[in-house]
Amino acid sequence: MTLEFPSHLPTIDRTRIATLAERNLADHGDGLLGLVLSGSAGRGMATDRSDLDVFVVLSDEAAAGRTTSHSSDVDEIPWSRSELDTVGAYGTEEWWFRWSCAWAPVLLDRTGGGIAGALRRQATLDPREADAVLIDHDRLDGWVNFAYRALKSNRDGRHPESRLDANESVPWLLDVVFALAGRVRPYNKYLAWELRTHPLDGWPADELLDLVGRLLDGDAAAIRETFVRVRAACAAYDAGRGHMRTTDIFEGWGAELDVFVGQPQPLQA
Repeated sequence: MTLEFPSHLPTIDRTRIATLAERNLADHGDGLLGLVLSGSAGRGMATDRSDLDVFVVLSDEAAAGRTTSHSSDVDEIPWSRSELDTVGAYGTEEWWFRWSCAWAPVLLDRTGGGIAGALRRQATLDPREADAVLIDHDRLDGWVNFAYRALKSNRDGRHPESRLDANESVPWLLDVVFALAGRVRPYNKYLAWELRTHPLDGWPADELLDLVGRLLDGDAAAIRETFVRVRAACAAYDAGRGHMRTTDIFEGWGAELDVFVGQPQPLQA
């Protein structure tokens, strides 16, 4: 049994994982299908306070009765092959787990590549899933709504209220940006890391992170700039999908979108 470790993983962590692997092999034999390293350690972001998040992929029979075990060094998370192959829809409990598969190194795959393929599937959206996030679950319309409300409050001099709506718009925006790219939005902790190590087309990391920072400050100019970019990205998305569904969302706002071309009021301390 040969384990493949990422180059950044220190020797002490390799030893801990090797011990875990040997124990699971002894316990489950052929029922041990693979090991995946998630969390900060898997992505080269570990600190001296980080533990190891190791997914132990098992046959359905071997996984029966197994539960997650926690220690100060390792969280050992059993995962049946059926669970790995179950792709959760947006808003379900399984959905919130999907990004943990993104860019997570496979340490052991005794399925001939099946585990790596299943991880990629978990972390990406097929066209119907992307449509569902953007349209059926209202993430695009919801983002427009929060951005619109923030600009109206800014226009009317309600700056704390504008900041609140601008802040609330950010999670919706990130869902939209990643769905347009066919990817599951990362956990906030990993946003900058993913944008820099796995760039999004049309959204350079520093530009998007700057926009997010300005949105969190309630910057009305940033809201308007983001609106222009999202609308253009949606038009390109619709062209690729052969429909007009995201464009129709913008069109449905009619003259209300005029607020996106107005002049922002100066921020107040």
